Amino acid sequence: MKRFLYVLLGLAVAAALWEGYKVVGNPEGTVLFGVRILPRADDLSMPHLWTVLERLGRPELTGGRPVWIVVAQACLFTLGITAAGFVIGALVGLLLAVAMERFRVVERGLLPYVILSQTVPLVALAPLVAGWGGTIMPPWAVVSVIAAYLAFFPVAVGMLRGLQSPSASGVELMRSYAAGWWRTLVKLRFPSALPYLFPALRLAGAAAVVGAVVGEISTGTRGGVGRLIIEYSREATSDPAKVYTAMLGAALLGLVVAGLVSLLELPLMRHRRHVEVATL
Repeated sequence: MKRFLYVLLGLAVAAALWEGYKVVGNPEGTVLFGVRILPRADDLSMPHLWTVLERLGRPELTGGRPVWIVVAQACLFTLGITAAGFVIGALVGLLLAVAMERFRVVERGLLPYVILSQTVPLVALAPLVAGWGGTIMPPWAVVSVIAAYLAFFPVAVGMLRGLQSPSASGVELMRSYAAGWWRTLVKLRFPSALPYLFPALRLAGAAAVVGAVVGEISTGTRGGVGRLIIEYSREATSDPAKVYTAMLGAALLGLVVAGLVSLLELPLMRHRRHVEVATL
């Protein structure tokens, strides 16, 4: 409940800042030394929030479906792609973390390239992935690979930090029990890594949404919210609120993915606390 209230408070603050800037902001934007440092506050660039919400209820086209139904269906399509990319990226990140923890030479040789991989611009990488896999994979699978590319990094780094978090005395205790590497991993390192894993999974979920949306835009995959943003952007001059409906759907999709990961966290972390209490 407390987290839910914090989310509502954050949304209220963001809405107040948006509408407050529309009241006091310059319709042509704030310019300092010839450089625009704040955006335009006119209705074409920043429509009122109630205008965007009202546009959700009106038909997309004359006699067509309401915009909110179109956006919801696009978000569901992108959610499926995001889920596939998230699972692939999380598994790859976990395997890399375990390998880097087990073999120090793998960590020294691989970790710099894992970090370096995130410096490649996604808009430049997406067409390459589409060109490599477009002949053997359907378009949605190509976008899932792009989402997995962004999702694996936080899991790999966070899980590695978690696996290395047990104290030296805890590791020595496992050795005194003649526990092998696998039993030490399952009984000591993995439970200790859970507080590091779930924040990394939340970041990976948000990154997978970004990768899926950008992948849909870059590859032209139809049916998702990324493609919907492009289609609605063509009407930005005549119907600016319509563009923000698709962007709002993409933002809510990221919150939904983070919320689903948090739901997975609750039972596992509660079980971990019960085990710790029982051990004490």
